Amino acid sequence: MSAGRQSSAGPDHDVLVIGAGFAGLYALHRLRTDGWRVRVLERGDGIGGTWFWNRYPGARCDVESMDYSYSFSPELEQDWQWTERYPAQPEILAYLQHVAERFDLLRDIELGTEVTAAEFDDHAALWRVTTAAGATVTARYVVMAGGNLSAPRDPDIPGLDTFAGRVLHTARWPHEEPDLAGARVGVIGTGSSGTQAVPVLAERAAHLTVFQRTANFSLPAHNQPLDPEVAAELKARYRDHREQVRYSRNGQLRAWGERSALEVTPEERDKEYEARWQVGGGGFIGAFRDLLADERANDTAADFVRGKIREIVHDPAVAERLVPSGFPIGAKRVTVDTGYYATYNRPGVELVDVRADPIEAIHPGGIRTASGDDHPLDVLVLATGFDAMTGAVLAIDVRGRDGLALGEKWAAGPRTYLGLLTAGFPNLFLITGPGSPSVLSNMVVSIEQHVDWVADLLGALGERGHDEVEARPDAEDRWVAHVNELSESTLFPRGNSWYLGANVPGKPRVFMPYVGGVGTYRRHCEDVAAQGYPGLTTRDPAAR
Repeated sequence: MSAGRQSSAGPDHDVLVIGAGFAGLYALHRLRTDGWRVRVLERGDGIGGTWFWNRYPGARCDVESMDYSYSFSPELEQDWQWTERYPAQPEILAYLQHVAERFDLLRDIELGTEVTAAEFDDHAALWRVTTAAGATVTARYVVMAGGNLSAPRDPDIPGLDTFAGRVLHTARWPHEEPDLAGARVGVIGTGSSGTQAVPVLAERAAHLTVFQRTANFSLPAHNQPLDPEVAAELKARYRDHREQVRYSRNGQLRAWGERSALEVTPEERDKEYEARWQVGGGGFIGAFRDLLADERANDTAADFVRGKIREIVHDPAVAERLVPSGFPIGAKRVTVDTGYYATYNRPGVELVDVRADPIEAIHPGGIRTASGDDHPLDVLVLATGFDAMTGAVLAIDVRGRDGLALGEKWAAGPRTYLGLLTAGFPNLFLITGPGSPSVLSNMVVSIEQHVDWVADLLGALGERGHDEVEARPDAEDRWVAHVNELSESTLFPRGNSWYLGANVPGKPRVFMPYVGGVGTYRRHCEDVAAQGYPGLTTRDPAAR
């Protein structure tokens, strides 16, 4: 890496990509193939992004493996063999390492390099990016590919730093698996990471105490080895399947019900819910067309899942603590688990409802709650989630035109055009940023679509002889209003979830994802490109 090369010599790179997960790897491959000089900076000691850091027991994707994979190379998708319906973290990481080696990506990736600041030079129309080591690198364009769930949060609980045992965070899990045999383990948090980790931790620990603030809806994965015949059949029609997925509702070919949950008999409704429960996965939410739009319809699905929890959990008092209430099913992220509820039937597993009995303090020997109950622990696992969607970007001191800080611009909530650009920050691209389907989609489908759109835009700029592009403020305003209008027509805002930043104290409450669907969003982006990018302003070097 060069240290502060003068702009008169031109930038060190055409494109600088921050992050080497699914998004960063594909951005490197696509942009390099197009002839750009690309460099990737990654703070981890290995590639993989989310799947490099999240090594906690039970870590697994909730999108089926043959969909949670790249589609850009027909040869890659034919050669790679997935082993399970839902891929586990080690297999996903192995897949990404295979991709990096197969396409010779590692030579342009700088590991162990944390980006701390990025400032746009108005005069030279390039970005000056600073790392934690104090080095500076310049690039014409910067692609933010750090991920939506990559800025982990630690709970603000008095005494956490005094705990004498080992503290582990699910998003910073050690590479050497901790030995939990004979240990008293506590888990704080029952979101996606917590519901995946709890069943495995219960098998390994002598005693497990789960500290739950909000009971969450969770659906069974029914994970199983991937049938080679099923895999071969899908591979035979993979190209057609991929094209359909790109224009689907959420980047997966799930069957979405066309009827209202309120226009069928209770028997028909429960039959449909039962069938989807037995299939497993998130397709349950698509049983009827109005589950995320009509609260009365949603209640029928929520009540079905509540009934399942009461059936699975033997102790009625524990079951009631696990039954979610106060928000619609699907308004918060619905987790997909393997044996989560049944885990509470195991001896040595305890559930503490910290909404009814809040954690008062962590002390050297464990956790004390407001009632005076003391829970002795040897290991404390924090499954406390992320500063989602904006956390990784705002962790970097990003300054755009005239020194405007991105944190200042987004003080009342993130503002983007298409989730891809933000006005006042030329030549800066956000992959799966706020205002795009992102976390409500199969992320790999959305990542490929975003990277391809950016690559096509840069190609169009080159054809015009321009090297600077920026979102128009009026286009951004219209897009933000559109995203807000769509979300307000659904039950999503009722969830008070991390989709709105509600898990981070002081974070603006703004619903961040685009809920109109992957296919609808893609067509909109295609229309923008076909019309010559009317929402963008471009400049040629002579204008400077």
